[in-house]
Amino acid sequence: MNLEARKLSLVQEFLRIDNENIIGALEKFLHKSKSDFFEQNLKPKSLQQFYQEIDQALEDEKNSNLVSVNYLKDKIQKWS
Repeated sequence: MNLEARKLSLVQEFLRIDNENIIGALEKFLHKSKSDFFEQNLKPKSLQQFYQEIDQALEDEKNSNLVSVNYLKDKIQKWS
């Protein structure tokens, strides 16, 4: 069974669950597994990449290529 078929099978099985405790346990397991996977695959940036990103941020600021915090807050409040 390939990965896509396995995912479909898992989703179908999940949809048949009617126990809130099992759903909660699965959610907790999924979040923990994703977090562990991320931490295991996290690699530090090189100093060169770090400096390039700082230079890009300064260039963006210089060219007014920014989004204000207030603008983002207003957008988020409209989501509800």
